[in-house]
Amino acid sequence: MPKYKPKYPRVAQLKTSEDLKTYLNDQNIDLPFDSELITGLDNPYAETVTLKNGQKIGNRLCILPMEGWDGTLDGKPTHFTKNRWRKFAMSGAKLLFGCEAVAVNHTAKANPNQLVMSPENFEDFVELRNLLETVHLEHFGDTSDFYIGLQLTHSGRFCKPKSHSKFESKTLYAHPLLDAKFHVDPEKQILTDDEIDEIIQDYINAAVLAQKAGYHFIDIKHCHGYLGHEFLSAKTRPGKYGGSFENRTRYLKNIAEGIKKAAPGLGLGMRLSAYDALPFIKSAEDVGQPSPWSADEYPYAFGAGKDGINPDLTETFQLLEFAKSLGVEIICITAGSPYYNPHITRPALFPPSDGYAPPEEPLVGVKRHIDITAAIKNRFPDLFIVGSGYSYLQEWLPNVGQNVLRNKKADSIGIGRMVLSYPTMPADIINGNTLVRNLICRSFSDCTTAPRNGIISGCFPLDPYYKKLPEHDQLKAIKADE
Repeated sequence: MPKYKPKYPRVAQLKTSEDLKTYLNDQNIDLPFDSELITGLDNPYAETVTLKNGQKIGNRLCILPMEGWDGTLDGKPTHFTKNRWRKFAMSGAKLLFGCEAVAVNHTAKANPNQLVMSPENFEDFVELRNLLETVHLEHFGDTSDFYIGLQLTHSGRFCKPKSHSKFESKTLYAHPLLDAKFHVDPEKQILTDDEIDEIIQDYINAAVLAQKAGYHFIDIKHCHGYLGHEFLSAKTRPGKYGGSFENRTRYLKNIAEGIKKAAPGLGLGMRLSAYDALPFIKSAEDVGQPSPWSADEYPYAFGAGKDGINPDLTETFQLLEFAKSLGVEIICITAGSPYYNPHITRPALFPPSDGYAPPEEPLVGVKRHIDITAAIKNRFPDLFIVGSGYSYLQEWLPNVGQNVLRNKKADSIGIGRMVLSYPTMPADIINGNTLVRNLICRSFSDCTTAPRNGIISGCFPLDPYYKKLPEHDQLKAIKADE
């Protein structure tokens, strides 16, 4: 096949602020950024914040949860896992929003090598927590303002506990598009209310273990099409977990209230896909386009309008008001799902192997993330809001993020897989150092293509650790055959 040729220019070509400004104007993209970065005591990134629970967070940079598909089959971390967590700790960011997705039981895993929180694995999570503290203390001398969360998850529709290639989906309702796309039999794979009750108890049990292991807060994952997120669109499900808004949020309510009772003092957070959309498919030109939908209304996209394409945050605001009443005080905003509309979740120039060419300039996707997050922050000034979707900005991330912080569009700038290739990027931003260009993630999507093909995740193009692995050549061969 001919090599993929991006339709849009690479961000690395926009070398000056004037270049960026001109390009944004030409593309009619209203993405504010600061031409000059503020250094010293007035640097917005270096500002400390104190949560309502009294916990200090030492700066305004956050490491987003990311997994490596590299644990053992019984859900324990490996040296690959520890290497990645070490990067989180040495990054300089004072907030770790969940570290990575940790399944609450073995059938809940999104891949056979996902970590699992269980009594058998408890000491391994203590070791990971101690690793974070030790490495961060070595580099920065203080962990009193280092806030560490653990993301707990059930993969729902995207469960793959035994095989990298075979879904063992656990769904909430019949979805005509996603059931067909992922070969789900709704007659056999929809969870019963009793099974949901058991999953809720698994969350509570995992949270108790997490608190004992020393984690400060739990991220009750509600994003990217996984089980928590699917509850929010379960309008057609009968019974106590579907239909009305009250029923669709009962899962969150029962988990949060159960954790507060069983693990008092443990902080509550939530990573939320604040906006979802129709699944996208490849066009004849390999560009993403919405799946055909002939009905007047698309009812399965939480946070979207009737067309299933454009954001409508009415229920998103309602959910966040409810979450706040449950004691959730730290929210990380994301959007969509990497499984069925990845350009919304992770704006990028180069698609993963199971994706499609971007249907829009990726900077439009970045702006969408920022605008939605800003609307949420404006509506909920007393919630601590973390923004995401910044990676595609590359060397311009500090300039855009600084503008976001100065204008109170978010409380913290979340950085994800950029730290795999450039682990000290947050520290460089805080210290006013010039970014090291040859370490900056260029959104090649290898870190997603690899696990989609049963290979561990890592930055194969830029990280010397992964370049030397046999998986590097294996991934290269897979990409050559696409």
